[in-house]
Amino acid sequence: MNTLLSQASPLRAVPVHPAARQLLDQVTADPAAPLRLAVVAPGGYGKSVLLAALDRCYRAARVEALLVDDADKLGPDQLEELLTGADGPIVVAHRPAAVASSWTLLQLGPLGVEDVARLISAVTGSAADPAAAADLHARSGGVPRLAERELRGRLEEFRPELDELDDDVLRYLIAAEAGAGRNLDLLCALLDRGPDQLPAIVDAARATGLLGPDDALLPLAAAAVRDFGPPARRLTTVQRLVELQLANGLPVLDLARSLLGTGSSGASAAAAFAAAAAEALPADARLATRLFEAAAEAGDRSPAVTVGWARATALSGDLDTALRLGDGMLGAADPETRAAGAAIAATVLAHRGELARSAELYHWASRSIETVTSGGAGHPGDAGAWAGADAFAAIALVGTGDLDGARRLLESPAPGVAPTLFAGAATRMARGVADSVSGCATETLSTLLGAAAMLEPALGGTLLPDSPAALAALAALHTGELALAEPVLTRALDGGIGGDLLSVRHRLLLGWVAMTAGDLATAAGHRDAVAGRTLEARDELFFATLELGLARRASDLVGLQRSWHRAYQASMRQQTDLFTLLPLGELAIAAARTGAYAKISGQLERAHTLLARLGEPPLWTVSLVWHELHAAITLEDADAAKAHLATLATHAHCGRYPSALATAAQCWLSVLSGTFAPDTIAAAAAEMHDLGLRWDAARLAGQAAIRTSDRKAMVQLLEAARQFQGTAARREPGTSEPASAGTGLAALSERELEVARLVVEGLTYKQAGSKLFISGKTVEHHMARIRGKLGAADRRELLATLRELLSRPDAP
Repeated sequence: MNTLLSQASPLRAVPVHPAARQLLDQVTADPAAPLRLAVVAPGGYGKSVLLAALDRCYRAARVEALLVDDADKLGPDQLEELLTGADGPIVVAHRPAAVASSWTLLQLGPLGVEDVARLISAVTGSAADPAAAADLHARSGGVPRLAERELRGRLEEFRPELDELDDDVLRYLIAAEAGAGRNLDLLCALLDRGPDQLPAIVDAARATGLLGPDDALLPLAAAAVRDFGPPARRLTTVQRLVELQLANGLPVLDLARSLLGTGSSGASAAAAFAAAAAEALPADARLATRLFEAAAEAGDRSPAVTVGWARATALSGDLDTALRLGDGMLGAADPETRAAGAAIAATVLAHRGELARSAELYHWASRSIETVTSGGAGHPGDAGAWAGADAFAAIALVGTGDLDGARRLLESPAPGVAPTLFAGAATRMARGVADSVSGCATETLSTLLGAAAMLEPALGGTLLPDSPAALAALAALHTGELALAEPVLTRALDGGIGGDLLSVRHRLLLGWVAMTAGDLATAAGHRDAVAGRTLEARDELFFATLELGLARRASDLVGLQRSWHRAYQASMRQQTDLFTLLPLGELAIAAARTGAYAKISGQLERAHTLLARLGEPPLWTVSLVWHELHAAITLEDADAAKAHLATLATHAHCGRYPSALATAAQCWLSVLSGTFAPDTIAAAAAEMHDLGLRWDAARLAGQAAIRTSDRKAMVQLLEAARQFQGTAARREPGTSEPASAGTGLAALSERELEVARLVVEGLTYKQAGSKLFISGKTVEHHMARIRGKLGAADRRELLATLRELLSRPDAP
């Protein structure tokens, strides 16, 4: 008679474990052979399934066998009594324990990847995908029960098993899931056991089959413990762990994170959430936001939690909540809280294009702290709230044209501010901005780059109205130092300076740098990286005008019209300031091309009033006037163009960049008048190209080429234009076309392919010619030759044929 004790109904008919299958093969071949076998493995490794299969085998052979499952649950006397007198085969299955030397031992280890694949096939009835098998093996550790329950969507079947566990073992598993499984001191305190008693609990936890070889919970086991363990016991265990960590001044982030969403409340839970939020803030503002909010919901409404919550929401980009919390702090009785609230509100307003109000709030925050320190209360040194308040106020004042006010702040900063790395970077950034409007500002870029370098190793979680990297990039864009702008922005982006709030700004400025350099594909990539996000006023203006600039440089009139409306609306929501002159200049050219120049005349007037208040600083004036010059050329306003040329000439002495723009401006007017020297044009374009302005250089040379009657000069200028744009022809212009070899696109020359692509994209002959620096008539001639080579009956058939050929994967 076969005896199967404590046997749960098996889920599988045949064991998957290779050692179990080998045993079954032996028993099937000789079922009457004497056998004293101990099957040893943790829970879930297939012992019960193996016994069920052996039971079927012995019954079919009519052999009396004794099969005992869960023998570890029987006392020694019970097991001895059960085994006494048994004559046939005996198989005893139990979790790891000592085995008599006279017994054969069969240990079931975890499954391999191929075994897991067989399990998947057995459960699903179809062949297993190798990648899916590898993934399931990694998450289950090869434990059959974990893998099978995951496959069947039955992890909830762990619920009764976890309920029945010894309390110490369950608490150990909960602690392991919460990330405390390797802290022996913490575990001893949690379980109220000495170090010598802990190994027995760990052994019992291993026997559950939920731990991997390194005693860490397997991923699926962790999910089971987290989702299906007794909720009350889990909550009390994790809260106790948190209390122990807090009492010892140790990190609590991982533990507190596991309490989110559990409804934990009370003083200990609130303290845990607040401490964890402070830990998370430097690296993960979104998580910090959730933790600060949980601390408030658990009962901690202290100023420290409110300040932290507001800063975290701002860093994560939720400026509405940050402004609401910051504004609420302005009425607090505590001056430190008021100062923090003012600084947070000032930061939000800076991002929303309200620099004047931002400066006022930063200055108010700084003076509030001065009151605290003069009263002997001390300064908390909160860099994120007010250590840089005076510096940020000074930057905003310069941005709105109040240089005297900015210098007064920088010369008499609020007392008591600790000379931290952050405070030093903020002050250096402010001095760089103030110096940028003084004389030729030759040291501005170096100062701002130094400030960016100072801030890079500073702790994260700092709330900034703008970053030194962004301001350095703006200065670089205004001075033609594009090679310096890209790396400083990349480092700021990679380092998370300013959190999510400034990552968008850094990305957009990278797009502007690429666009200015003529790398339109890279610029479009940066634009696409932030497309679809909700943007604040300043970022929205830079995004919309980046789209506008890309459309203009691609001769995309439809895109230009479409982008114009968004860019104009963005400009109306942003107050005109020093740091948005580049977008305003791009907007001016687009407005001239779309017939809407009158709409932005007021903004341009305000911009020049601002520059006049600052003494017409060359660094900020030159780029705006350069854009206005091109707007005037588009409008055919000769008087305005000459006035802009005169302004550029006034600042030409301030360095290579303003000198190059002044020379190029003179060349543009001479090109349009038809009286120019080709060598002068080529030299001016080459100088712009050396400064990184590839698109502008190519356009100047190309427009001169199509306006000269000198055949030799035209060829030289066209070649220069192609080289400047990075599209130099492989064949010298003017030479004969090579004989066609092949059919379809293979029959077309390289130039014909370029023309075909542009026309298929929807450009007119004139627009395509502008991109290729040839006349619209020449494009028409190319299309006629393409039509003849492809044998198209008319233009409609030609375009259809080209679309089909160019859409093929093997199209050149």
